[in-house]
Amino acid sequence: MNIKIYEITGKYAISADMGQLIYDQIHTELLNGHSVTLDFADVDVFVSAFFNLAIGQLLKDIAPNTLNQLLKIEHLTSTGQGLLKTIIDNAKQYYSDPEHQQAVDGAIETYALSLEA
Repeated sequence: MNIKIYEITGKYAISADMGQLIYDQIHTELLNGHSVTLDFADVDVFVSAFFNLAIGQLLKDIAPNTLNQLLKIEHLTSTGQGLLKTIIDNAKQYYSDPEHQQAVDGAIETYALSLEA
Protein backbone atom coordinates (compact mmCIF):
# COMPACT_ATOMS: atom_id res chain seq x y z
CA MET A 1 0.00 0.00 0.00
CA ASN A 2 1.29 3.44 -0.93
CA ILE A 3 -0.36 6.59 0.42
CA LYS A 4 0.46 10.02 -0.93
CA ILE A 5 -0.05 12.22 2.12
CA TYR A 6 -0.33 15.40 0.03
CA GLU A 7 -3.50 14.05 -1.59
CA ILE A 8 -5.08 13.89 1.87
CA THR A 9 -3.58 16.87 3.71
CA GLY A 10 -2.27 19.22 1.06
CA LYS A 11 0.90 21.07 2.09
CA TYR A 12 -0.06 21.07 5.77
CA ALA A 13 -0.13 17.84 7.80
CA ILE A 14 -1.52 19.59 10.86
CA SER A 15 -4.93 18.09 11.51
CA ALA A 16 -5.47 15.42 14.14
CA ASP A 17 -8.49 14.26 12.12
CA MET A 18 -6.33 13.72 9.06
CA GLY A 19 -3.80 11.85 11.18
CA GLN A 20 -6.58 9.57 12.40
CA LEU A 21 -7.69 9.05 8.79
CA ILE A 22 -4.17 7.88 7.86
CA TYR A 23 -4.08 5.58 10.90
CA ASP A 24 -7.45 4.07 9.97
CA GLN A 25 -6.17 3.33 6.46
CA ILE A 26 -2.89 1.69 7.48
CA HIS A 27 -3.47 0.04 10.87
CA THR A 28 -5.10 -3.17 9.64
CA GLU A 29 -2.62 -3.48 6.76
CA LEU A 30 0.29 -3.31 9.19
CA LEU A 31 -1.36 -5.71 11.66
CA ASN A 32 -1.72 -8.19 8.80
CA GLY A 33 2.00 -7.91 8.03
CA HIS A 34 1.64 -5.87 4.85
CA SER A 35 4.10 -3.12 3.97
CA VAL A 36 2.86 0.45 3.86
CA THR A 37 4.63 3.45 2.35
CA LEU A 38 3.71 6.98 3.38
CA ASP A 39 4.93 9.44 0.77
CA PHE A 40 5.29 12.98 2.12
CA ALA A 41 6.33 14.60 -1.19
CA ASP A 42 5.22 18.27 -1.33
CA VAL A 43 4.06 18.32 2.31
CA ASP A 44 5.84 21.23 4.02
CA VAL A 45 4.36 21.68 7.50
CA PHE A 46 3.83 19.07 10.22
CA VAL A 47 2.50 19.15 13.77
CA SER A 48 2.72 16.57 16.50
CA ALA A 49 -1.06 15.99 16.63
CA PHE A 50 -0.97 14.68 13.07
CA PHE A 51 1.98 12.33 13.70
CA ASN A 52 0.65 11.19 17.09
CA LEU A 53 -2.58 9.98 15.55
CA ALA A 54 -1.23 8.80 12.18
CA ILE A 55 1.81 6.92 13.47
CA GLY A 56 2.35 7.19 17.23
CA GLN A 57 -0.72 5.21 18.20
CA LEU A 58 0.37 2.34 15.95
CA LEU A 59 2.81 1.40 18.70
CA LYS A 60 -0.11 0.53 20.95
CA ASP A 61 -0.33 -2.88 19.32
CA ILE A 62 2.54 -3.12 16.82
CA ALA A 63 6.06 -3.78 18.12
CA PRO A 64 8.60 -1.09 17.22
CA ASN A 65 10.79 -3.52 15.26
CA THR A 66 7.80 -4.72 13.26
CA LEU A 67 6.71 -1.17 12.55
CA ASN A 68 10.24 -0.29 11.39
CA GLN A 69 10.16 -3.21 8.95
CA LEU A 70 6.69 -2.62 7.54
CA LEU A 71 6.22 1.15 7.54
CA LYS A 72 8.27 3.11 5.02
CA ILE A 73 8.42 6.90 5.07
CA GLU A 74 9.44 8.71 1.89
CA HIS A 75 10.18 12.34 1.01
CA LEU A 76 9.79 13.64 4.56
CA THR A 77 11.64 16.89 5.21
CA SER A 78 14.37 16.96 7.85
CA THR A 79 12.06 18.96 10.13
CA GLY A 80 9.35 16.34 9.69
CA GLN A 81 11.86 13.55 10.34
CA GLY A 82 12.92 15.17 13.61
CA LEU A 83 9.34 15.61 14.78
CA LEU A 84 8.41 12.06 13.76
CA LYS A 85 11.39 10.64 15.66
CA THR A 86 10.29 12.49 18.79
CA ILE A 87 6.71 11.23 18.40
CA ILE A 88 7.88 7.63 17.95
CA ASP A 89 10.25 7.81 20.92
CA ASN A 90 7.48 9.23 23.11
CA ALA A 91 4.97 6.63 21.92
CA LYS A 92 7.40 3.80 22.61
CA GLN A 93 7.80 4.98 26.18
CA TYR A 94 4.09 5.67 26.65
CA TYR A 95 2.92 2.25 25.44
CA SER A 96 5.72 0.24 27.09
CA ASP A 97 5.71 1.81 30.57
CA PRO A 98 2.40 1.69 32.48
CA GLU A 99 3.66 4.12 35.13
CA HIS A 100 4.64 6.65 32.48
CA GLN A 101 1.30 6.15 30.73
CA GLN A 102 -0.58 6.76 33.98
CA ALA A 103 1.44 9.92 34.70
CA VAL A 104 0.82 11.32 31.21
CA ASP A 105 -2.88 10.49 31.34
CA GLY A 106 -3.14 12.14 34.78
CA ALA A 107 -1.43 15.29 33.57
CA ILE A 108 -3.73 15.51 30.56
CA GLU A 109 -6.80 14.99 32.72
CA THR A 110 -5.67 17.68 35.16
CA TYR A 111 -5.06 20.10 32.29
CA ALA A 112 -8.46 19.35 30.75
CA LEU A 113 -10.18 19.95 34.08
CA SER A 114 -8.38 23.29 34.46
CA LEU A 115 -9.85 24.41 31.13
CA GLU A 116 -13.37 23.74 32.38
CA ALA A 117 -12.95 26.01 35.39
